Amino acid sequence: MKPKTIVAFLLAAGASVGGAWLSAGWIETRSAQVVRSTLIDGGHDWVDVDTDGLQVLLSGMAPDEATRYRVVSAVGRTVDPDRIVDDMGVQARAQIEPPRFTVEMLRNDAGISLIGLVPAEAGREAFTSTIEGLMTDDSEVTDMLETASFPTPRGWDAAIRFATQSLNDLPKSKISVSADRVEITAISDSPQDKRRIESELARNAPSSVRLVLNITAPRPVISPFTLRYELANGAGSFDACSADTEQTRDAILSAAAAVGTLPERPTCLIGLGVPSPNWSKAVGIALEGVKAMGGGALTFSDADITLVAPDTTSQAVFDRVVGDLDATLPEVFSLNAILTEKAEVADAEQEVREFTATRSPEGLLQMRGRLPDDGAETIVGSFARAKFGSGQVYLATRDDESLPADWSVRVLAGLEALAMLDHGSLAVYEEMIELRGTSGNKSAYDELSQLLANKLSDTDQFEVNVRYDELLDKTLNIPTPQECVDRINAILAAGKIAFEPSSAEISASAEATIEAIANIAQQCDRVQMEIGGHTDSQGREIMNEELSQQRADAVLLALQQRRVRTRNFSAKGYGEAEPIADNGSEAGREANRRIEFKLLTDARAVATDEASDSETTEDTTQAEGESE
Repeated sequence: MKPKTIVAFLLAAGASVGGAWLSAGWIETRSAQVVRSTLIDGGHDWVDVDTDGLQVLLSGMAPDEATRYRVVSAVGRTVDPDRIVDDMGVQARAQIEPPRFTVEMLRNDAGISLIGLVPAEAGREAFTSTIEGLMTDDSEVTDMLETASFPTPRGWDAAIRFATQSLNDLPKSKISVSADRVEITAISDSPQDKRRIESELARNAPSSVRLVLNITAPRPVISPFTLRYELANGAGSFDACSADTEQTRDAILSAAAAVGTLPERPTCLIGLGVPSPNWSKAVGIALEGVKAMGGGALTFSDADITLVAPDTTSQAVFDRVVGDLDATLPEVFSLNAILTEKAEVADAEQEVREFTATRSPEGLLQMRGRLPDDGAETIVGSFARAKFGSGQVYLATRDDESLPADWSVRVLAGLEALAMLDHGSLAVYEEMIELRGTSGNKSAYDELSQLLANKLSDTDQFEVNVRYDELLDKTLNIPTPQECVDRINAILAAGKIAFEPSSAEISASAEATIEAIANIAQQCDRVQMEIGGHTDSQGREIMNEELSQQRADAVLLALQQRRVRTRNFSAKGYGEAEPIADNGSEAGREANRRIEFKLLTDARAVATDEASDSETTEDTTQAEGESE
């Protein structure tokens, strides 16, 4: 080959290689520019783009797998997907927040419906099987539950067990369940049944669950419709009052307020049944008659009205008022008016004839006084044992054949009323029945007055004096003194109260325990308790006593800081004086370093310290906790 030809060939080859190199470099640069522009427009500026020949290298950390896929897809629309090299990573996924597990249980005559989300590990099949076991007929269980594979939250099992048992006891109800809350909506048969249901649910609810109740009851059927009103010295009072609507009640109370001064909170029971749509009109007219006579007693029993005028009323005024009432009362109502005869001066030495019954807070019934004969004594004794318990009755009465004919009826009515009180007394006199006592039922006054008004004659007078005590109200779930200590015991068993070494500063590890004790203490603010501090025997005795006092004071202060009313608490340091274990071993010294809650007084005595029949007891039950 000629030299010129070789040179030309080499020049052509060099030009081709150079052109290819320049072309490849341009393609790389252009590809990188286009890809970067595409990614920036898509908001993916975190991606690093590099080129190696025709290959496009993608690197960086994608926030999730879906974003990484979108980046590859976007670049694939710009360059050939076969040229893409995906070196991108994906950030580790954050721990997913567990869902809130809840169940809605709905039960009616058609069956039971279950809706919600439950933990998979809790066993959905076992739960639905338990619910199916509640059905005693052909009704079905509609299961619309979903599951999730997350740990069962604390308190879930206890809440579900409680809700399932409640569903079993309530044939018409809706129960919403979560790990820390159970809400129950149900229908009861009567106000008494409503209080019973609320009491049982509150008593059985786990301490870890917040219980919300919405128990409704139909209005009671009142038969006969009763009203008893008395006016004396310008002051009026209702021993019984019935109304069929709120409007009727307001009209009756307004008419009574215009006649005489009423108690601060007069009440009138609203129920089903009324003898006439003119009930409130008739009551208002009769009350005006009482006012015109300057006093007296008024009794309605359905459409029968009895008006007893005081002995201070003149015959002329009595006749005028009775005539006006006969003319203005609605047609259906019948009036029986009585003018009380002036009482003769009684012999100062005349013996008072009475029957008394006293029911103690412990349930013991003691009956004394007079009954007509042995037969009446047998009847009264049998009735009392049936009402109060055969082992709770003491009867010591004497026969008196001169007693009024309705004496036994009045005694039995009074005992039936006394059985509705937690404790109290009954006195039956010839002219009056007096009932006094304490009840945990807010409606006790109305119910007792209604009972006596229905059982006694229209002319019988009675007085009801009942005090409401919230400590006795089972629907409030207020713990008894013993329950207060038991609950604190349970808290201290789960987490001890600890202090910094040789200090009265409560350790941070004890915060949860103090919080839990504070929650209980807020419910026990009428229970007298002592916070006792104790140490081991190491160190000087006087210093141990001082340290134990400081630690007891620190616990008291910690409760105060959590808005606990501590007037019922006292703090005392015992030092090393009351060991509960051998100080010769480390384990014994550890046990001796403690805080104790000691129950000092019965809460009922504290609540009724004004009452003459209150009793004080002492209980040395202790709640122990480590104080080191």
